[in-house]
Amino acid sequence: MMNKQNIFKDPYLYLFIIFLIFPYIPLIGKYTSVGTELLIWSIFALSFNLVLGYTGLPSFGHGAFYGVGTYAVALTILHLYSKDVIIPLIIAAFFGGLFTFFYGFFIKKKRGIYFALLTVAFSQILYVIGFRWDEVTGGETGITSLQRGTFLGINIQKPIYFYYFVFVVFVLALILIRKIANSPVGKILLALKQDEKRAQYLGFNTERHVWFIFTISGIFAGLCGGLHCLLHLSAFSDTLHWVKSGDVVMATLLGGGLANFYGPIVGSVIFIAAREILSYFWENWLLLYGLAFVIIILFIPTGLLGIIENMRDKRHIEQFSNNNNQKVMQEIARNKEGNK
Repeated sequence: MMNKQNIFKDPYLYLFIIFLIFPYIPLIGKYTSVGTELLIWSIFALSFNLVLGYTGLPSFGHGAFYGVGTYAVALTILHLYSKDVIIPLIIAAFFGGLFTFFYGFFIKKKRGIYFALLTVAFSQILYVIGFRWDEVTGGETGITSLQRGTFLGINIQKPIYFYYFVFVVFVLALILIRKIANSPVGKILLALKQDEKRAQYLGFNTERHVWFIFTISGIFAGLCGGLHCLLHLSAFSDTLHWVKSGDVVMATLLGGGLANFYGPIVGSVIFIAAREILSYFWENWLLLYGLAFVIIILFIPTGLLGIIENMRDKRHIEQFSNNNNQKVMQEIARNKEGNK
């Protein structure tokens, strides 16, 4: 049973509390839609990090599956079912997983730059389809004027109600993604990232595990795209563009997804805050964001939480060294007294 000290040290608790009271925080609480988007991006970045941070595969086309989920919800509401949000979201997650399942079959053997370029190419193919297929996707004008349904009979039309609905989805997704990361599958993915050949010599089918985690990540990406559609009540082809993929890569790396499970959430906060605050003062805010990204990659490749992890490790090493030195000195003192 977990004791009270361990409970208060768990980052889960503080994440839940901050997001739980977000609408009531002075000054920033009134921007409920920004908080909702932050929750959606946190889920998206956490699921993407299963591919990048745990497997080491640079999926630079992950925004395509986000966009697939966006269109899946929009088309479901428009043509099939619009009363409850659960069914459209399930369909979004299904199609996100379906696309990654079939696409993952073709790229599961690829690594490095080949894997990255193939994912980018796939996202651009879907972007062109979404941008040109006027009869289905609405083309350049997209799909607009959608209506947000209910959740188990509860009206979530108001922004604050929808925020807490997304918060519940975030909590469940966070717990599930963390369980996957800490499961034997997650350990195999880390082994694959460190040395795939050795993992294969140990008897693991690395290609199958890549295919599996790619599909799982796509399911969450589709879900996030569906939530994005419900937030903005519209679907546009820009969600399929490779730029969307670049944003989630930058957010994950800036926060320290390669070093810490919670890094993608930190990176999402930085990205959303930079977009909302800096863009208000300067339209070229992406220049500063890009410079920060370059600095992180060149000098702090493990991201912001990586710095904290390194500082914590150094402190533990120093404490361990000091304790050992004290024990050695005490042992020497005892030997001297014994010799006397």
